[in-house]
Amino acid sequence: MARLEGRVAIVTGGAKGIGLHYVRALAAEGARLMIADIADGKELAESLARAYGANSVASTVTDVADEAAVKALVAETMARFGQIDVLVNNAALFAPLRETKCTEIDAAVWDRVMAINLRGPFFLTQRFAKKLIDTPPAGFARTIVSIASINATHVSPNRADYCLSKGGVSMMTRLFALKLAEHGIGVHEIRPGVIRTDMTAPVRDEYQARIDAGLSPIKRWGEPADIGRAVAALATGAFAFSTGDAYHIDGGYHIASL
Repeated sequence: MARLEGRVAIVTGGAKGIGLHYVRALAAEGARLMIADIADGKELAESLARAYGANSVASTVTDVADEAAVKALVAETMARFGQIDVLVNNAALFAPLRETKCTEIDAAVWDRVMAINLRGPFFLTQRFAKKLIDTPPAGFARTIVSIASINATHVSPNRADYCLSKGGVSMMTRLFALKLAEHGIGVHEIRPGVIRTDMTAPVRDEYQARIDAGLSPIKRWGEPADIGRAVAALATGAFAFSTGDAYHIDGGYHIASL
């Protein structure tokens, strides 16, 4: 049985990369989807609609750093589907636009990373939450899932802006979790570890050596599908007595040990 049948999800950054796996995982569970990405996701949406139903998937070009675009995204989703139930904050710049020591980072690069990775998700979550508060629940879970990173807690001095943006996403999760619990809205954070994607391809040999040497207790790469399954599980409301938590999908890397 499709666990998300009858629900509508917005996935930012869902037209490419690891976001594709979140979209596919949610669609496979029966959710109707709005794919929001700075890239055109029309072809993907049409392909998924053929697979899961003619009116099941739509897409819109959205820059989450643009507050007006964020407002339009929520309004367009409501106009298309008549409801919203799940938000997946995925759109982000992976690390900075260029690696720079924290003593030398450029303000313009900093501002762009923060705009996409933190300010955008914050104001989209705010807009999404207001709409849910004003809309009577349909009898099933309503959920916000934000993709953070192991860099929310693990320091990379050459990626200061990325680390701080993801640390901010972690705090954002807890802030909204406290505010929205009384409205029955679960707010969660996922912290991926080393995931096999196109973005990690340039350092694949380096990380393979580190994984083989025991970087994490589970000695393998994380796969995008690992994160997709976690997103879908949280979206179903299966963890109904949990909110504000960080779920580590990192092979155990976060475990401190001697």
